[in-house]
Amino acid sequence: MTKHRIILVDDHEVVRLGLKALLERHPHFEVVGEASSSREAIELVSNIQPDVVVMDVRLPGTSGIEACEEITRRFPTTKVIMLTSYAEDEMLFSAIRAGASGYILKQIGGEDLIHALEAVSRGEALLDPAVTQRVFQEVRRAVKEEEASAFAHLSQQEKHVLLLVSEGKTNREIAKALFLGEGTVRNYVSSILSKLGVSNRAEAAAYAVEHSLREYISV
Repeated sequence: MTKHRIILVDDHEVVRLGLKALLERHPHFEVVGEASSSREAIELVSNIQPDVVVMDVRLPGTSGIEACEEITRRFPTTKVIMLTSYAEDEMLFSAIRAGASGYILKQIGGEDLIHALEAVSRGEALLDPAVTQRVFQEVRRAVKEEEASAFAHLSQQEKHVLLLVSEGKTNREIAKALFLGEGTVRNYVSSILSKLGVSNRAEAAAYAVEHSLREYISV
């Protein structure tokens, strides 16, 4: 049976002892090293190159996040699971950006931790259920910001014109709907095409639909 080689990193010896005792009950895990600081952890990984590092987010000196970033950059085959006592958004997203394969709260049950280690050892990414919703919320927020920025250079009137263009309206129909002259509408359409960097009305309409223009129209 192939054993997954694990390094435990926590500045509290009691935590390391508890994790080690838990893992040693499972024949497919082997704790091959322990560290109490980021520097020790990086040196151990350099010497041993384990399969997985289980590391506390908060460590004396250099943080666990910074250590994770260095480990994943220098040793891409080694996976890192960040272990923390608090579900802090800033730490969560910093860990993801640093290349962590897992982010687990210390309140997790023993068997759930084993399952997390097994998943990460298989190359999967895993988040504690308590923080998963926050990730989805952040992704949705980022998407909304990206969509909103897609129309940042358009005036409110240009957005109204573009919306009607996306509905297939002609310049005459748009002029009637917005109480404008046809020449004015033509000027708006020309300005919109230029600002969006598209060459025709069809492309402008597709752009409007793709970026959910209707949600950013003020009535």
